[in-house]
Amino acid sequence: MSTKPCPICKKPRVAEFHPFCSSRCRDRDLAQWFGDGYAVPGPPAAPEDIARED
Repeated sequence: MSTKPCPICKKPRVAEFHPFCSSRCRDRDLAQWFGDGYAVPGPPAAPEDIARED
């Protein structure tokens, strides 16, 4: 059985931080999401539509 490496640094994964190898890589991934480094495909949402959902 082969295991996938850490998606950030490609080192072996550690169960405690799955799917990452360390808290550092986990935090780097989270920072990418917060900093718009990743995006979910689709049309952009209009701020007016988001406000109406609340």
